[in-house]
Amino acid sequence: MKKLVIQDNSTIRKKVYTYVREQILSGQIAPNERLIETKIAQEIGTSRTPVREALHNLEIEGLIRSIPRVGYQVKAISESEVEETCAIRSVIECLAAQWAMERASAKIIRELKKNIAATAERVSRGEVRAFIDLDAQFHEIIARGSGSTRLLELSQTLRGHMLRYRVQSIFSEDAVLTALKGHEGILKAIEKKDPQKVTEAIQVHLEESKKNILRYAIKK
Repeated sequence: MKKLVIQDNSTIRKKVYTYVREQILSGQIAPNERLIETKIAQEIGTSRTPVREALHNLEIEGLIRSIPRVGYQVKAISESEVEETCAIRSVIECLAAQWAMERASAKIIRELKKNIAATAERVSRGEVRAFIDLDAQFHEIIARGSGSTRLLELSQTLRGHMLRYRVQSIFSEDAVLTALKGHEGILKAIEKKDPQKVTEAIQVHLEESKKNILRYAIKK
């Protein structure tokens, strides 16, 4: 774990929480890995108190679990958890897309086209890792276009969990190309302003994402 530099003591708790959370979601801290307060505090250069609070909040969030006389451990990825997250994300993103089409479909279409073009270009150059940020941007364009702050927050949270699940599959070129095809399908449905087609395209896209997670991250 790389050292975290914290200069503003008034936000130290939030920064430690955010830092450890991102390490887990990105796969830098692997499933089943132990989290020891003292070690983490030393590595990121802070006291144990904010680390203890961060770990407690991460346990509430469901990313880690407490083991008596051992400490905390990153929860392993389970098939049921993947199924649940994908199902919830499908509902939220379909609703976001419906609202987005009603509000500003022309603007959203322009932004989605630009995102897809950038993704295709980066992937063609072998920059598969770039898909992580571009994928997040694609879905955020739709969520933000819905005009709902709550929907945007929920969408971002669920995508964060999905990234944790997909950390082992997202760098597969086949998986990325499949996801890009899914983005293109969503865009075409939005262009047609067909609510049913949009819902179907999003559901197909997330179903493919789920299959890749089960194939690569859980080895199903």
